Amino acid sequence: MIVKDLGTVEYLPSCEAMQAFTSERDKNTEDELWLLEHPPVFTQGTNGKAEHILNAGTIPVINADRGGQVTYHGPGQLVVYTLFDLKRLHIGVREMVSRLENSVIALLTNLNITAQSRADAPGVYVDDRKIAALGLRVKRGACYHGLSLNVDMDLTPFSYINPCGYSDMEVIDLKSLGHEMTIEQAKQQFVSAFKMQMNQG
Repeated sequence: MIVKDLGTVEYLPSCEAMQAFTSERDKNTEDELWLLEHPPVFTQGTNGKAEHILNAGTIPVINADRGGQVTYHGPGQLVVYTLFDLKRLHIGVREMVSRLENSVIALLTNLNITAQSRADAPGVYVDDRKIAALGLRVKRGACYHGLSLNVDMDLTPFSYINPCGYSDMEVIDLKSLGHEMTIEQAKQQFVSAFKMQMNQG
């Protein structure tokens, strides 16, 4: 796979770039992993309900073509977009979700943080507090969108929404767990963990 570090990118252009890549790819197109940050933005999934946005304030709300409900992206959060041909890999979307979740769990395990996924709500949790959100879209057997891992960010905007549709969902980042990590370090550690997950199959 090709790994691209895109730095900080506005949400909408990155979304359009993923859609274009997925529409134009063929059976020989190499899979890509995009690593980036977004300026502050709320994104609403295809099943998203307006009542889960309590008070967006000055932060823009953008409809996304991924699954799931509303979430927040902002500086200090690692966003990972997975442009993978699931059909060629012979894995389903649920398996891809599990591999992404397990990549984050492995990264956190290396920091001596015990984390788990949940069958009822995709993502990664530490003591029922959400540290990574996840949502994918599949078209023509290929997926895009991906996950976001909270590294060192202002968590306040999560209080303006019901994160992923849960009114009582507490959201945390690595810093609030006592771990100082840069986005660059998070990128390197995630890619390493993700490669191990993808090489298992």
